[in-house]
Amino acid sequence: MVKKIVVCLGSSTTAAKGTYNWIKELEKQPKNKLYSFINLGVGGDLTYNALVRIPKVIECKPDIIFILIGANDILATVFSNVKSFFTRWKHLPHDPSRKLFRQNMETIVRELKRKTSAEIILISLPQVGEDPTSTNKIQAKLNELYEDYNTILKDIAKKEKVYYLPLYEELNKRIIVSPGRAFTRFSFLSFYKDYLIHEIILRRSFDEISDMNGWKFHIDGVHLNTNGGKILVDLVQKVLDK
Repeated sequence: MVKKIVVCLGSSTTAAKGTYNWIKELEKQPKNKLYSFINLGVGGDLTYNALVRIPKVIECKPDIIFILIGANDILATVFSNVKSFFTRWKHLPHDPSRKLFRQNMETIVRELKRKTSAEIILISLPQVGEDPTSTNKIQAKLNELYEDYNTILKDIAKKEKVYYLPLYEELNKRIIVSPGRAFTRFSFLSFYKDYLIHEIILRRSFDEISDMNGWKFHIDGVHLNTNGGKILVDLVQKVLDK
């Protein structure tokens, strides 16, 4: 039996280091034995880095490609420490921006359409923070940018005739019904503490860390816990079941 190749291109949410492993969850499902999943997620990647890695996607000869990338582009425009860190770590030639996000995503989709015969699925970006009507300036800005960037993804999907997977929309519906904390500062120390100390050393589950931090759908305000991750799993499964 020849399995269909499913490539998942993204950043930390896809790489699943310190966050819910939605790809592994899909692999567990007996009905997905027809698929071979290839995880091409790299923590910290922006759309620029995903574009550079397109040849690796093409080499896999994929039948289906899921793309979930862009959260770090947004975070780098809101938080100066994130922009500074990613610029050095990810060797960015330009500061992240709305314009570059669109250009990078358009190029990614067009290159994959031109060089593969795969079905391409753009996954909308799950928002950071859980306060959809926040008066906090940072959370309000994040809310605005996530809505804007996902509108860009939807527009690209329509123009390029590829599938748009509404993760942002489904998560946002649930956050509106059950709002939580605002995300007001980005601390690399907090993230590494959750991952290294609480998860690796103390062996706490993601959901235990999530409860400890006071989040409903996230582990740390950025990365998805089981509640958030299962929304993504259900949406991807519907595509695979078609």
